[in-house]
Amino acid sequence: MAKGLFASVVYVLALSLIVNLWLLAPVQADEHERKAYIVYMGDIEMTDIPVTDIYLKMIKDVIGGNLVHLTKAAEYLLYSFKNFKGCVLHLTDKEADIIASVMLNVMLEMAGVVSVFPSRKGSLHTTRSWDFMGFPLDVDRNTVESDIIIGVIDSGIWPESESFNDQGFSPPPAKWKGHCDTSNNFTCNNKMIGGQYFRADGNVTANGIASPRDSSGHGTHTASTAAGGAVIDASFLGLGQGTVRGGVPSARIATYKVCWADNCYAADVLAAFDAAISDGVDIISISVGGYSPSYFEDPIAIGAFHAMKKGILTSNSAGNDGPTLNTMKNLAPWVLSVAASSIDRKFITEVKLGNGMIIQGISLNPFDPLNKTFPLIYGGDAPNPLSDTASDSRYCRGDSLDKTLVQGKIVICDALISGEALFIGGAAGMILHGLDKQDQPLSFPIPASYLRVEQATHVLSYARNLTSTPYGTILKSVEIGDASSPIVASFSSRGPNFISPGILKPDLTAPGIAILAAYSPLASASIFKNDPRSVLYMIESGTSMACPHASGVAAYVKSFHPTWSPTAIKSALMTTTMPMSSASNEEAEFAYGSGHLNPLKAVNPGLVYDANEEDYINFLCNEGLNASQIRQISGKANSCKNMTKNGIGYHDLNYPSMALQTVPGAFDTVFYRTVTNVGFPNSTYHVVVTTLEGQALGIKVQPSVLEFESLGMKLSFSVRVTGSIGLRSLISASLVWDDGEHQVRSPIVVYSLS
Repeated sequence: MAKGLFASVVYVLALSLIVNLWLLAPVQADEHERKAYIVYMGDIEMTDIPVTDIYLKMIKDVIGGNLVHLTKAAEYLLYSFKNFKGCVLHLTDKEADIIASVMLNVMLEMAGVVSVFPSRKGSLHTTRSWDFMGFPLDVDRNTVESDIIIGVIDSGIWPESESFNDQGFSPPPAKWKGHCDTSNNFTCNNKMIGGQYFRADGNVTANGIASPRDSSGHGTHTASTAAGGAVIDASFLGLGQGTVRGGVPSARIATYKVCWADNCYAADVLAAFDAAISDGVDIISISVGGYSPSYFEDPIAIGAFHAMKKGILTSNSAGNDGPTLNTMKNLAPWVLSVAASSIDRKFITEVKLGNGMIIQGISLNPFDPLNKTFPLIYGGDAPNPLSDTASDSRYCRGDSLDKTLVQGKIVICDALISGEALFIGGAAGMILHGLDKQDQPLSFPIPASYLRVEQATHVLSYARNLTSTPYGTILKSVEIGDASSPIVASFSSRGPNFISPGILKPDLTAPGIAILAAYSPLASASIFKNDPRSVLYMIESGTSMACPHASGVAAYVKSFHPTWSPTAIKSALMTTTMPMSSASNEEAEFAYGSGHLNPLKAVNPGLVYDANEEDYINFLCNEGLNASQIRQISGKANSCKNMTKNGIGYHDLNYPSMALQTVPGAFDTVFYRTVTNVGFPNSTYHVVVTTLEGQALGIKVQPSVLEFESLGMKLSFSVRVTGSIGLRSLISASLVWDDGEHQVRSPIVVYSLS
């Protein structure tokens, strides 16, 4: 009671300080200048004042002016969170600055404001994929799988899809506390048990639906990849035909719609996390990112941190800005960050020219030419004389083309485009070429094939040098095997971790190229948003598609080990991955992390690297957060000054991988780790260290043997890493604990980017 009273007094003092600042700097606010700001205040604490009243008093004091009653202030409170302290307020930049400046005042160290930041925009980042990973539909499953709930934070869901049929499902498990928003004829069932939508400003975008219903297809695709039921003979307009399914077909799905036509706002993402935690989900899958290079101004990092505290693992997409280094999104160590890689099939689309030459390109082309051929024309030879952009006709964009010249012809374009202008202009097809790597097949509104630049020269030479009309055809796409897989996708964002350089990101890679899954029939069937075709299943690529694969495997592991912590599940996924090679992935561990997801191994890892909230708090101390911020985030009287040597910093966070950023020259560092036995009660593990030939890298593990006498037993070891490194270099090794049955593998990475 005394603590609650003291906290109340602190809040009153803090609010009084805000009032004083307001009086010193009154603001005549233009209501049109207001936007959503997130006020994050850390963990829930007991106070004598309801938190909503605190937020309303803050609004009244900061906005001031004509606000006399708290009821009026409520109009400016967009969200009030339940599982952590904070809210979303409708503020001007000046009003947000007042709260942020007060946050830095000593008086507010106990008052609880950790960060104030605008609700920025983030972006949305299989038949075959599960079989490719050696995870067939008839794999051994635990009946508890039907009690696992995956919360999917995305663009909503199409509930009528056959992938979410609830035939044979019992009512939702008793732990489920969520609900179904039935706006605009949205319905739930015993498979898809919950649906909510979030839009803080209330401005549903044009063609948007004010309900959890998905109109873009993205959320439906990711949800069905994670936990969709088996659907026989699914395909995208005849391509990729087979049985489509998720990783845990018996699991339940709850959807939280935060993404609209104008992307995914931070306030809505954080509100969705808050709801998912309250609802009782087991795993959160979110294929969204791109917010802030600060953990506690990033809604995913904040939401995932509080989810972790409640025993919920968050699986998150790495981002689609590769292959450039330092493009990784979603870097927090308590989040599972998933890169995208290929599977053992790809789609090719052949171009057949009138001279008999056949050139192999890529696309998703369901159109059958039925033995017809069409005249060819180069876009640069068909400029629109009435357009200001006629000089751009080679790129086939906008109104740069003369419609009378391209109608009924296959047009050759010097760029990768959506095909909008050619679709509208009545072209028979398009041959595209550019510098983009040929590893992501795309769907277009008309027949199309994407070629490499050197391939396109043959087409241009034929099309532009004939005295007679050149002809050709674009064949329907076919599916072929790809023995080189898995290879990390060119678009998949790369590390290193630019926030915490000692935490290797991404954590692992999973299938993310040409994934077939359920789709919204309201969405476009190609990259041209006004494509009139409607499909129930779509082939998509992206780390957005990789993330739900990891989410599904995490749920599978959870079904066998319901008491495991989120970090233990994450460790199981990381340490059992299939090793990958820098020979086919130039950026090495910055591209694939620990390796490629291996579902059957993950359920029985032998050892896990576990960590809890206190371990992450210790880590945050090393990140530069002060005692006040740590106290607010954790809700406990932690002091960074009291941390022991082990348990702080990158090298001592009990992470399943080990990374060292250094400067060119010699290095010498020690990592400390602890493993928990989850394999055989009596087992002996020997260490095996593998380094690449020619690397100046030495690794010494002490002890080199771990002897366990019971399940749950913990043993610690140290890893000393020495050597030398050159300018802008990466060297790596592998550490494996092996008991003859389990191989618990961790990558060790040393790099210099200076």
